[in-house]
Order: sequence, then C-alpha cells, then structure tokens
Amino acid sequence: MKLLWLDDIRNPSDYIEKEKYEITWVKSYGEFCKYIIEHGVPDVICFDHDLGEEKSGYDCAKFLVEYCQENDLDVPYYDIQSSNVVGKENIRSLLISWHRNFRK
Repeated sequence: MKLLWLDDIRNPSDYIEKEKYEITWVKSYGEFCKYIIEHGVPDVICFDHDLGEEKSGYDCAKFLVEYCQENDLDVPYYDIQSSNVVGKENIRSLLISWHRNFRK
C-alpha cells in the first residue's frame, strides 16, 4: 500500500510500520501537489497542518479534494498527526464534508 506522509518535521519511520507501506515523505504544499499530479492518489495520506510556510496541510487537503472531484476519484483513507488542534479539525471537517457530499 502506498502512503503519502505530509509533515515538515516528523519522520514517518517514527510513526508508521515500514513493512506495511511504501512511504513517500513530502514536506510542503508544492511537494504534496507534485506527488499527487505525478503519481495519483495514494492508498493513505497522513496530514500535518503547520508546514512552516504560507501554505498548510489544510491547503493540501483542499487540493486533494479538488483533484479527486476533477478526476472522479474517492479521497483515500487518511489520518492527521498534526498537533495544531484547530488545523487538525479543519482538515478533518473538510474531508468529512467531502465524503458526505461528493463521494461516489
């Protein structure tokens, strides 16, 4: 299974069993979007909110939702490892809303 790990600080190997997943670690909005465009939507995405730049994990989640809508895809399974409580809830709310309103 392919797992996309979005986090500018946390190393996925400290949190994810490497034997179960093919992990790609991206640290920014640009890297996140590039991965999705070049490789498609992975099986699992783990989101951080604060990426140390203007764009956040929430912006990445919005990109993902738009990409999935445009390409008639489901948003994959996801988790949110962010310690930003408000940012984490914003990402979760966006993805839950997508599942309620646009899921195939």
